[in-house]
Amino acid sequence: MSKYKLSFKNTAALLKYIEEQGVQFVNCNFTDLRGKWHHIIQHTSAYTTDAFERGIAINASSIAGWSDTSLSTLLIKPDISRISYDPFAAQKTIKVFCDVYNPASNVPYKLDPRDVAKKAQDYLKKSKVGDAAYFGPEIEFFIFDDVKVVNTANQVGYHLDSEEGSYNKGRDYPTGNMGHRPAVKEGYLLESPIDGLSDIRAEMLSVIESMGVGVEKHYHGAAPSQCALGIRFAGLLEAADNVQLYKHVVHNVAHSYGKSATFMPKPINGDHGSAMRINQSIWKNGKPLFSGDKYAKLSETALYYIGGILKHARALSAFTNPSTNSYKRLAISEGAPSLLSYSEQSDLTACRIPYAQKASDKRIKACFPDPTANPYLAFSAMLMAGLDGIDNKIHPDAAFDERAKEENPPQEICRSLRQALNSLEADHCFLLKEDVFNSDLIKAYIALKTEEIERYESVTHPMEVDMYYSS
Repeated sequence: MSKYKLSFKNTAALLKYIEEQGVQFVNCNFTDLRGKWHHIIQHTSAYTTDAFERGIAINASSIAGWSDTSLSTLLIKPDISRISYDPFAAQKTIKVFCDVYNPASNVPYKLDPRDVAKKAQDYLKKSKVGDAAYFGPEIEFFIFDDVKVVNTANQVGYHLDSEEGSYNKGRDYPTGNMGHRPAVKEGYLLESPIDGLSDIRAEMLSVIESMGVGVEKHYHGAAPSQCALGIRFAGLLEAADNVQLYKHVVHNVAHSYGKSATFMPKPINGDHGSAMRINQSIWKNGKPLFSGDKYAKLSETALYYIGGILKHARALSAFTNPSTNSYKRLAISEGAPSLLSYSEQSDLTACRIPYAQKASDKRIKACFPDPTANPYLAFSAMLMAGLDGIDNKIHPDAAFDERAKEENPPQEICRSLRQALNSLEADHCFLLKEDVFNSDLIKAYIALKTEEIERYESVTHPMEVDMYYSS
């Protein structure tokens, strides 16, 4: 298995490699508006230089969010600069990131999230603020041993089970109950045998590295059954691609162990939820722009960037926290990063300033996003908000720890997905600059997410039955 991602300058070089290495299949992946991966697998005998450059036809009407398009057919074109071996394929298979194109005009499809990320990178360069934006996502997830979901006319509910769950203290197991498990909200960095998921995380990290993603660490999260893998920061597009690989590997390695992994932000009541904290920095001519002599050794540019994030945070949350479940995690009662402020230390603020030994490590961290986000849209939207802050010199006021005694506390992030979508509808002009996002994509995204809200709101909830059945 290759320990690096493959990159080719032209199609002829790729086809030569495929023939020399005996590659049998090409697994072509593209991303929908929700951020979900889709794929089509082509036998290499069907590939020619013309086939690669022309693209592969797909039925657009079968993809969520693209179903109302007047285009019944779209094309996906492989990006030969980002290829890796598929570690889960029985036959020798390479995995390729693809971009989506309009077949009539042969231009990028206006609802392709990956194209948004490319345009965001280009916009940064055109803005003259910087020439590179780096993103380092910190992604959490849960691993369960058994998952049951019921949603019928007379029964609604779910059951999640993990041997690590404190709810299994008195359970009988065929091999005996070993009794070592994390307490509620007390699993962070605990050693084995309390941490029973170390080996599976190590395999996940090894497989992610084999697909060309820089890796750093793995550890147990704060909640029982919660995990995190540390991957290295990268440029915006590469970082978003890495998130897709991360999720793919986590799901499939867990599946191979007979377990189930989920990136749902709040699957367990009364315990910590999963975040996707996003470290961000901008560089120009090889120099970091966020290091300076202001608060927490930030530059004025970094403070303006934070100001843009906080100003547009409610609209951003439609992309960074795009599920109805996202706002269970962001509840103030859960001690979540819901306050629209920034700090070196407080866990309550939307933006944190991580400790950095060197100027090159100086960055800001958005703590409110979660892993249900489409990484291409979330990263691009945050960059556009930060650049809007720099362009308009939006200062974020005093840091949270400097204003903690003031009578006017910071505002809060949105409390529901509906509120987030309303905020996006009212505040998205900053996203439209240089056509990075476009009005059709925003409308389609809002419509898609509104469908999810209406489905969620129309179902009778078990809590309602508990509260009102005897009314």
